[in-house]
Amino acid sequence: MTEPTQRTRVPSTAIRCATGSSRCHPLDPLLGIYVAHMGPICANGLLHAAADLHGTAVRSLADGVAGRRVVVTGAGVVGLLTALFARRHGAASVVVIDPTPARREVAVSLGLEALDPAAGDPAVTLKTAWRHTADDRGADVVFQCRGQAASLHLALRLLRPQGTVIDLAFYQGGADELRLGAEFHHNGLSVRCAQIGRVPRGLAPFWDRERLSAETIELLSDYGPAVREHLVTAVVPFDEGPGLLLDLATRKRQELQAVLQF
Repeated sequence: MTEPTQRTRVPSTAIRCATGSSRCHPLDPLLGIYVAHMGPICANGLLHAAADLHGTAVRSLADGVAGRRVVVTGAGVVGLLTALFARRHGAASVVVIDPTPARREVAVSLGLEALDPAAGDPAVTLKTAWRHTADDRGADVVFQCRGQAASLHLALRLLRPQGTVIDLAFYQGGADELRLGAEFHHNGLSVRCAQIGRVPRGLAPFWDRERLSAETIELLSDYGPAVREHLVTAVVPFDEGPGLLLDLATRKRQELQAVLQF
């Protein structure tokens, strides 16, 4: 699936300053599409992971991932940005799982570890590698970023006992492939829905959209050139937008992130 097409005006130069930061970061202005929308979605996912551990005492996006084993299911734009957020905020390990070779290649180009689910059961692979105690194996937290019920089912299987899935996906076709009678039941797992329309209960006064955008600017200050090179796969004049959308809808063209320039 191609990520949503974004629109942006692209002036010759731009400087974005993070709210509350003492630094100003010169950024490619095209990356403003991530500050406006996609980045806050991903930052909100990390905020939900932090709230899962600390409730309303969250002080940083690192609170939910620092020192922890993290998996991201789905290597679209949301999944890749979420993985970069987790790495930037101190995750002990970050693994991205996606069935599409081209998307796994992008993850690797960003310095992330990627697994092909068709090459072997990722749950077995990671639970073998991530052993906490004899009966405690797997990821601390999984960020589910694919809109497929089978991916949510895999996310649950990847977790250690009492782990949490932070679900950023939307299931348009329902969830027939989800099974709650195995790992979910026996391992006491949790699923938290993280949509951009709301932050965790009790955190709205401290974590508004502007703060999530500021966190995105900080991320892009570290990874901006790599994001521009590897995630933005097409920049198309606005007048050619209808043709682009038709090609995407009919699968004549595949793009990770297309941007309409006007």
